[in-house]
Amino acid sequence: MALSPSLSSTIKPHFTISIRHTKLIHQSMAMMKASLLLAFFLLFAGTLARRQQQDQQWQQQNQCQINRINALEPYDRVQAEAGVTEFWEPENQQFQCAGVEFIRHRIQPGGLLLPSYVNTPLLSFTEQGKGVLGVVLPGCPETYESSSQQQQQQQQFSDPSQRRGQRIQDRHQKVQNLNQGDVAAIPAGAAHWIYNDGNDELVVVVFFDVQNNANQLDANRRRFYLAGNPQAQSQQQQGQWQPGHQQQQQGQWQPGRQQQQGQWQPMRQQQQGQSYQNAGNIFNGFDVEFLQEAFNVDRETAEKLQGQRDQRGHIVRVQQGLQIIRPPQSRQEQEQEQRGYGNGVDETICSLKLKENIDNPSHVDFTNPQAGRISNLNNFKFPILRHLQLSVARGELHRNAIQSPQYMLNAHNLLYVTHGSLRVQIVNNQGESVFNDQLQRGQVVVIPQNFAVVKRANEQGARWVSFRTNDNAITQNLAGRVSALRSLPVDVVANAYQVSREDAQKLKYNQQQTSLFSASSSKGQGWWSSS
Repeated sequence: MALSPSLSSTIKPHFTISIRHTKLIHQSMAMMKASLLLAFFLLFAGTLARRQQQDQQWQQQNQCQINRINALEPYDRVQAEAGVTEFWEPENQQFQCAGVEFIRHRIQPGGLLLPSYVNTPLLSFTEQGKGVLGVVLPGCPETYESSSQQQQQQQQFSDPSQRRGQRIQDRHQKVQNLNQGDVAAIPAGAAHWIYNDGNDELVVVVFFDVQNNANQLDANRRRFYLAGNPQAQSQQQQGQWQPGHQQQQQGQWQPGRQQQQGQWQPMRQQQQGQSYQNAGNIFNGFDVEFLQEAFNVDRETAEKLQGQRDQRGHIVRVQQGLQIIRPPQSRQEQEQEQRGYGNGVDETICSLKLKENIDNPSHVDFTNPQAGRISNLNNFKFPILRHLQLSVARGELHRNAIQSPQYMLNAHNLLYVTHGSLRVQIVNNQGESVFNDQLQRGQVVVIPQNFAVVKRANEQGARWVSFRTNDNAITQNLAGRVSALRSLPVDVVANAYQVSREDAQKLKYNQQQTSLFSASSSKGQGWWSSS
């Protein structure tokens, strides 16, 4: 039976709607499946990422399961035209545990360490000599300028009104005078350079915090040079350059190296891929045409920016002295004294002091005329350290004097001996001695957080500098007038050590000195007298 035209027209729209409805259902199911697959993938990826993060944290924590700590010396060095840089092995377990690296620059008179920046904040300590440090802070004004009249007056500063109409010869950011005992703090990514304007070798040790929050790359120090061809020297035949520091002073630690026919030879060949290697400066990777346009210079000048033909290495010799603008030494120091420590609030990064002399007597925190002294630079004395989250300490012990057994509550501690030698013991959380040895001049040891340590100077006394991974590192003494043991109730001491109350009183109160103990305050001879 045939359907009437009116009924047929009624069914067709319903049939079309049903087909569309079915398609929508299938599409919805497909979208749900895709959503479920995406959710499962995201869940799996998140779980995998958390697992990898946990594994990484476990590996990092496991790196501090140290059973043996050794006194470390440089294991490699890179020679340049006017100096040498010595490297401590970054893969050593001590450095891996603390997340730090350490190097030492030896710059000859007239030597210039080429401008560069690194991906970590750093602290430098001037161990010997004098020089000039320049740091370029992004966004800060170029406050130092010279005119033709000033150059004729040997670049002395004059009244700004007298400079009107004069031609500006140069303008740059502030530079710092470096002297022995100076600590310089440089933020991550800030370009810097060092010039030796003295008559003696300039020795600067540098501490890098590779696990600092400012480092968004991996846990390796990466140096980016702005000039020169830093790797050129290692590409040349070994032994061509004569070292600038052939003879060490008597009694000074000799870095590990081999001598062959009076020429310097490296302890081992450098390997590609190490964290301190540089194949060239950053302009070397750009096209010359781009550099021409960016700097508005000719092609020859743009090619010199790349430094491909520069064979001087990373420390170059300035032939006729470096002509830079800086205030007289006395004026700069006077300005710093007038500013004082600063309150850290009204100072911007541009006005913050980048250098402080830790050997200044005003920084001494603990002193004992018969034993020695301890000076600390933290975020209160040196406000820029708050930005870097680092601090520094300087220690000195007289002959056979001892520093109280102690531990660091909130920081790792890298100790570098600058004079004399120390006998050091370090103990881990299991009560095991992980280090019990002499620490000579030029050697480094890392004291992990909470590991207990005691130091005693040898016959010639000792001085050292310590770099800490906290801007307000806190030390807890275990003996002395201000110590953990003295703060305990006498009955707790007596029962904890199974001694009488009388002996517990002696443990608490017999040592009347604070943290530095003279040799006369310790009766008899002990572990420090053995070799």
